Amino acid sequence: MKKGFVFDLDGVITDTAKFHYLAWKDLADELGISIDLKFNEQLKGISRMDSLERILAYGNQADKYTEAEKEELATKKNTHYVELLQDLTPDDLLPGVKAFLDEANEKNIPCAIASASKNAPFILEKLAVREAFAAIVDPATLTKGKPDPEIFIRAAEAINITPAEAVGFEDAQAGLDGIKAAGMYAVGVYSGEELHGADVIVHELTDLSIDELLQK
Repeated sequence: MKKGFVFDLDGVITDTAKFHYLAWKDLADELGISIDLKFNEQLKGISRMDSLERILAYGNQADKYTEAEKEELATKKNTHYVELLQDLTPDDLLPGVKAFLDEANEKNIPCAIASASKNAPFILEKLAVREAFAAIVDPATLTKGKPDPEIFIRAAEAINITPAEAVGFEDAQAGLDGIKAAGMYAVGVYSGEELHGADVIVHELTDLSIDELLQK
């Protein structure tokens, strides 16, 4: 029996990938690095600093900046990203998410967010679903990012269940790898990226039955 749900944010609850891309592209342009949507696929599901490192390596600038300067660049990107998020509303929830969360709460199934995004609380407030989640893992408290299972193990602990009692939801391969490494049942949410290793793959949460998931 499963007892709780652990969700990634971007690509599962809402799609803010376009905002991430615009903010990263603007920063990359300033640095003289040209990135496109294909390259952006590499940035999904990983941390802000890891994303910056990949962009700098792609532009052959990996050794150009100090750690302090990299922190400033990442902060600059995030400031722009948050500005882009100001227009986010509940209408930006992905199909089926609100109904799924409502049913989970009605059935007293605890839900947690396991996202690399430090903006998760702000985004959930804008989407008007913050109260649906009993816990949000703070990525700043982690020692390793996805695909390491740490964030998913912490999310399960935060809602007082074991990883084996959790169902994890992810749209990125790095996240799915982390879910499986944690020992969770994995739901892959297809968002254009080919996914491997999921126990089930759906296009949206309306394709799932909560009662059937709990029996996994």
